[in-house]
This record gives sequence, structure tokens and C-alpha cells, in this order.
Amino acid sequence: MPDLRTVIEPARAKLNLALHVRCRRPDGYHELETLFAFVEYGDSVQVTPAEADCFRLTGPFAEILAGEGDNLVTHAAARFRDVFGGGAHGIVLEKYLPVASGIGGGSADAAATLRALATLHDVDLLDPRLFAIADSLGSDVPACLLGRTALGQGRGEQLAPLEGLTGMPVLLVNPGVGVSTAAVFNAWDGVDRGPIGAGDLLSMAQAGRNDLELPARGIAPEIDAVLAVLGKQAGVCLARMSGSGATCFALFDSDAARDAAATALARPGWWLAATHLV
Repeated sequence: MPDLRTVIEPARAKLNLALHVRCRRPDGYHELETLFAFVEYGDSVQVTPAEADCFRLTGPFAEILAGEGDNLVTHAAARFRDVFGGGAHGIVLEKYLPVASGIGGGSADAAATLRALATLHDVDLLDPRLFAIADSLGSDVPACLLGRTALGQGRGEQLAPLEGLTGMPVLLVNPGVGVSTAAVFNAWDGVDRGPIGAGDLLSMAQAGRNDLELPARGIAPEIDAVLAVLGKQAGVCLARMSGSGATCFALFDSDAARDAAATALARPGWWLAATHLV
């Protein structure tokens, strides 16, 4: 039975409804403009006070992550303790999101860990120090910590909340391949194709693009097959690759259309998740 002080936090998948790469910065990062959104589906992080630190992985993608050694969850916990104290913790990560897939799995896990620890130790979730820790862990972690629709600028850490599309049906599809974020960014052609426009969120996303899609497709041609089928489904409002890939997504005008698409896209080795925007 869980400890009375156990905190369980969702680590929701992150989507880039649009991702514009504007330039390569002198510090090695890239200047971005992106529309962050989140879905109901994701991993789960459970944190409990303990006499000694303990980390355990469960879930369908646990074995893959276990083979990668250190992870952002334990780093997040260590940095939280450096700043806020709080002692040792037992952490359980239930891993349902594919690894290296462009939907922020590791970033979402780190952010959920920070939120759980903050809740456990009465730290304000909007404490700037918490966001500073998130920023130190990775460019997507602050957005995942905020956990709501936002325009991201800079490396993605400069966040301006936006009105979202809560409840809109979404289908996530990954062709069963992992893609290196560094390799995709390195393959970007360096052309600035302009900023994200204005308007309501769906219009902004539809008028936008993902500048990493072309280089990712060059590295993982399997993405082509996903987008070709996904974009042809009835009821699709937007079909695009998320982040640096290889997961793609589609927004639908109804649950029925999304579910029909999920049936149509079922393939051996492909991972699918039918969900909603939050």
C-alpha cells in the first residue's frame, strides 16, 4: 500500500504543433519558435520519502530505458535536493512512452519528478528555482514543468501560455524507430523560413510547420510512411511530426474519426496511442 505521503504525477506526452528553427546560436543551441501542447496519455512518476534513494522502472518501455544508464528522473531528484533539501526518496517511473521519439518522454518524466517533489515538500509549483532546475536539465523540461499549451522561444524555455484546445482528439503514431535529436538538428539546412504567425492556436499550427521534419525523414524514412497514411484519414485537422521525430500525430474533429484512423494505421511494430489534448 502506498505511503500516505506518496505523490503520483502524470508525465504527459509533449507535442510540437509547430516547430520553427530560426537560426543556429553561438552557444551551439538553436533559436526556436514552437507551439507546445500536451495530451492526456503519458508516463507516471511516483515519489515517496525513503531512508535511502531508490529508483525503479516499470511499464512497457522500462527495459529500453534501463539499458541507457543514468536518466533525467534521478538527475531531477538530485538537483531538487541540492536546492530545496528534502532527503532521500523512492521513485517509481512507469514508462509508457517510447524512448527518443520526439514527444518529450524524458523531459516529461523529469518535470513530473520535480512537480511531485515540490508537492511533497510544499514548494510552489511556479517557484522560479524549480524552473531553473528544469532549464538546467533540458530545453523541453520547463515546458513540461508548466504542463500547458504555450509558445516557446529561445531554446524553448521562454514560455508564453496560450489558450489551448482542451479535449481535442489526438492520435500518436511512432513507426518503431528512435531518432537522435542531435543528428536531426545537425542535418537541418540552416534556412530561416520565418516565424510562427498570429491567430487562434489551431490556425497558428496549421499555418506553421516543423523544420526538423525533412532532416528527420532523411534519417528515418519510416516517418514518410506514417505521415502518408495519417494525413489521408477522414476528420484530420492537422497531421505532423512532433519534435525531432519519429513520433507523428494528428488532431481530429471527433473521437470516432480518430478511432477509425487508429484502426487504419495498425501495423506490426508501430506504436499508437489514442488520446486528447489537455
